[in-house]
Amino acid sequence: MGSVHWQDQDTSNCSIGRTWDIMGKPWVLLILREVFRGLHRFDDIRRHLGISEPVLSRRLHGLVEEGVLERRPYRTPGNRTRDEYHLTEAGLELFPLLVALKAWGDRHLAGPEGPATVHEHQGCGRPVVLELRCTADHRLEGVEGVEARSGPAARALARE
Repeated sequence: MGSVHWQDQDTSNCSIGRTWDIMGKPWVLLILREVFRGLHRFDDIRRHLGISEPVLSRRLHGLVEEGVLERRPYRTPGNRTRDEYHLTEAGLELFPLLVALKAWGDRHLAGPEGPATVHEHQGCGRPVVLELRCTADHRLEGVEGVEARSGPAARALARE
């Protein structure tokens, strides 16, 4: 299919929309924040977030079904076997999304004393920042200089 102007393009297979179907559910990004920070057990995540058990259970189940998290059994002495939740390779790839959201929040929503958490490189102690680059390693400052074109799966919007 040739180039389709955005207004005429069907968005039902948009990667942003498909990602939002998973990430846009209430609590999902906060659950992922907890797992990235090292909380893997249901009760620890529930307690730290103050989320209800049924909602947390549904969200964890959905993240496992979508391949973002995986269950790993564990057992403490005297208790039944339970599951911990760990990031899959696909889940680990979401870290830049959380860093970008945090950076925006730090700039626009943090109080006068600054953010509650900082991310630093373990090797040198310097702050972690995200950079937008093309595959030829050209640094981009934002939307300027970026062109969105129809991809191989683009299809025309069905007319009524």
